[in-house]
Amino acid sequence: MFLNRRTPELPTPEQALRGRPVPEFTVPSRHTVLGNPLVGPYPEGLEVADFALGCFWGAERKFWQTEGVWTTLVGYQGGYTENPTYEETCSGLTGHTEAVRVVFDPSVVTYEELLKLFWESHDPTQGFRQGNDVGTQYRSAIHTHSPAQAAAAEASREAYQKVLTASGHREITTEILPAQDRPFWPAEAYHQQYLDKNPGGYCGIGGTGVSCPIGVAPAGG
Repeated sequence: MFLNRRTPELPTPEQALRGRPVPEFTVPSRHTVLGNPLVGPYPEGLEVADFALGCFWGAERKFWQTEGVWTTLVGYQGGYTENPTYEETCSGLTGHTEAVRVVFDPSVVTYEELLKLFWESHDPTQGFRQGNDVGTQYRSAIHTHSPAQAAAAEASREAYQKVLTASGHREITTEILPAQDRPFWPAEAYHQQYLDKNPGGYCGIGGTGVSCPIGVAPAGG
């Protein structure tokens, strides 16, 4: 199936599409499942985490089904084009990956527990693809919002690599980058909570079957 495909390549900032100063579309005001606003500012005490793990339709559902998650929002992140569209991102000329913004209550679900869900919900060794979905927009990434998140993400990648290697899997290709360096651009309205609106819709998310040793220690342990 992939024999005639060119290997995807990320554009340089100079090669990337220029984008636009304002988006071409508006984002719905509220989450269709959780009922909370999609776009901030968010209530005090909540935290934000950004994950990319393949097609964002299925990835978003993984997180909105998690207790302690207040809202989720799908979008484009990690590239250079300002206010990109879905078609532009799929062209491979923006440098973005399909991402999910997760707003969560850390008193209910920890960032480490979200990392565990992230690692176990996809195959982070596949580079510019996830299953049958091929392209730079499907690469695995974590965009962190604090030094604590960055340290936790790096530690989880190291821990998961050990168990993946022991299970015969390849090297993790997941990018870990500061969110402030690569803005998150919300996706079009029809992508938001897509699998709630289309329960029988496509979901290409699937893990390796290898458990991640993150977020499993007892509280205070």
